[in-house]
Amino acid sequence: MNLPSPPLRRGFTLIEMLATITIIVILAGLVVAGMDFVKLKQKRATAEMQIKLLANACEEFKLDQGYYPGRSDNSTGDGKNMSNELFQDLYWDSNRDGAGPLSDSSQRIYLSDLDPENNKQGWTEGKGQAARILDPWGNEYRYRKGSGAQSPDFDLWSPGKDGKTNPENPKDKANRDDVRNF
Repeated sequence: MNLPSPPLRRGFTLIEMLATITIIVILAGLVVAGMDFVKLKQKRATAEMQIKLLANACEEFKLDQGYYPGRSDNSTGDGKNMSNELFQDLYWDSNRDGAGPLSDSSQRIYLSDLDPENNKQGWTEGKGQAARILDPWGNEYRYRKGSGAQSPDFDLWSPGKDGKTNPENPKDKANRDDVRNF
């Protein structure tokens, strides 16, 4: 006696489909998490490079002028709202005569990358002398000089992704993602 053979099966079972979809979702999650990590690392490297450029420009400014950039003798303790003063001295009006870089041939531009009209690195916001210098996360770079600084000359840093910083207490949680010049 011949038994009928089972019919040929076509397609996938529901279990096979769910297993395949689960594997794809897990792999996609790993790729997305990896991309976020890579983007964060890239922004941190960009901030480190920009801080080095700014620090070098500050040193050149001091060699020429005899003092570090910044209009006040001592900066605020947290370095907030100082990026415009850096912009003023390093790009817009280094000789402090009130004329911008386009109309004053006697001044020196210490960091041409700060040009708000040709903002290739995307680290200036605003136009003219009101521009500010921003880190890769869109926060203002922090700067302080004088007796309040941890460094004897000046401190320059990014508050990082969270935009929070506490320079007076280096062990504070707010400083975990800061990018510093020292």
